[in-house]
Amino acid sequence: IGQVAQDMPEAAEGATDFVVAGDTVLAAARAEVQAAELADDHERMAHAYMDLHDAGEHDARARAQALILGLGFQVHELDRPVNEFSGGWRMRLQLARALMCPADLLLLDEPTNHLDLDALVWLEAWLTRFAGTIIVISHDRDFLDAVTQVTLHIEHQKLNRYGGNYSQFESMRAERASQQRQAFAKQQEQIAHLQKFIDRFKAKASKAKQAQSRVKALERMERVAPLLAEADFSFSFEEPANLPNPMLALRDVSAGYATHPILQGLDCSVWAGQRIGILGANGQGKSTLVKTVAASIDALGGEITRGKGLNIGYFAQQELDVLRPADSPLEHMVALARSLAADQRLQGQSTREQDLRNFLGGFNFSADMVLQAVGSMSGGEKARLVLCMLVWQRPNLLLLDEPTNHLDLATREALSVALNEFEGTVMLVSHDRAMLRSVCDEFWLVSAGQVRPFDGDLDDYQRWLATEAKRKRDALQASTAATAIPKPAPAAPAAATTRTRPAKTVQKECADAEAQVMRLQAACELWEGKLAEAAPDDIAALGQTLSGLHRELAAHEERWLQLMAELESAAA
Repeated sequence: IGQVAQDMPEAAEGATDFVVAGDTVLAAARAEVQAAELADDHERMAHAYMDLHDAGEHDARARAQALILGLGFQVHELDRPVNEFSGGWRMRLQLARALMCPADLLLLDEPTNHLDLDALVWLEAWLTRFAGTIIVISHDRDFLDAVTQVTLHIEHQKLNRYGGNYSQFESMRAERASQQRQAFAKQQEQIAHLQKFIDRFKAKASKAKQAQSRVKALERMERVAPLLAEADFSFSFEEPANLPNPMLALRDVSAGYATHPILQGLDCSVWAGQRIGILGANGQGKSTLVKTVAASIDALGGEITRGKGLNIGYFAQQELDVLRPADSPLEHMVALARSLAADQRLQGQSTREQDLRNFLGGFNFSADMVLQAVGSMSGGEKARLVLCMLVWQRPNLLLLDEPTNHLDLATREALSVALNEFEGTVMLVSHDRAMLRSVCDEFWLVSAGQVRPFDGDLDDYQRWLATEAKRKRDALQASTAATAIPKPAPAAPAAATTRTRPAKTVQKECADAEAQVMRLQAACELWEGKLAEAAPDDIAALGQTLSGLHRELAAHEERWLQLMAELESAAA
């Protein structure tokens, strides 16, 4: 069983070594090699080295680094100590470590929570190739549709199995619900008919037997349960007080931090009514762009012109962290209402406690919950509170940076509907492709320090990501294979014989030489495969590398044969 450890890793080892350690089969093979060498058991050593090769020792680092890069890390971070990464990145390393483990059953609980769209697309492709069984919990419907074939739905303390992915589950559940409603209604009619007969004739001696049989029939009847619908949740953004056009304009803007500019030369405008999805690989500056537009950080250069009456509603990735744990939802709303009234940002918004309670009720905060400490609430409840506060501000420009991280499917659907009905402008960063498709009608790509329109839809973007990922993977494999080839051991002096060399020493050298031969054979196979698929311009360089590997292999094979002959001579 493979699963993602839920604890935050605290390790001084490098990222690659941390992920390689997740391969439990390889770890056991390494331990066996070490034990065989300590026991000086040469037959055991030979078997141990064979098992080590079968466990993938020769390409373990390359496999681990492919996982790390696929989950959004940069090449220069491959050997960075684990404890230098932030919490979200450490959890990505825990995910990579779980994927490194050869498993029959893989358990994944919300694996997409700490991922951006690029890493999510990569993970989705990896899981579709996974040969074992996966059990996954997720609130991302596109992800579930791509990686699942069976849906287990837990409702009212019961587990129901549906064949098919999430979209098929929705259809089947709706059909099952319709059938259940019909069956329940039909049974209620039958029960009413029987009960009417019982009530009418139970006192009559001539009908007593018939009445009693109907009582027993009612008792034996297996009741169809009424369909208890889940509480619906919906909300809407109020009509903005005004819609400046353009909302804002950026001219030759540089964005980032004092010692680290990330985006430069930005020239773009945001217009009333636009629905913009912001795409880009991790670390390219999507959040930096949003923060700069929101004035959460200052631009490093250039000019940002904001339209008169611009009122920005900003949902940041870390928004849940700035909620006050000891305060209740009502206290948050009271503070917000008073703050807006004080700086006259909104006219006519009530500050009455009852009105604020009613408003919170529209976001499923019951009478008890409005007084509950926020620190004791779930991530989804906190996210709903942030949305509630956002709607109260009546923004005309919404900046949403990963708003769905803690939202369940019902709340995500409600947010999508509300955004589609919103009359202002939306700029959205999200890894929820269903929401991006539903809300956005144009995309901006943040890449290589620039922001430019992306000519295509989400499917085009996913194809572009796959191409980029393959290019990175190929480059990494080439560099790893070139640097991981072991150097041949120096040849033994010609005068060395069994009379001057202890037999145990020769046996150990023989086992080492055999292991080197196996590793080089694997490397040759790898590069032969690359040569078969190489572009014409790359054939010469690949051929030269392969020739070098064959020369090293021949030298090690010759050395191994010499040592075998020496052992046989000693035995004779």
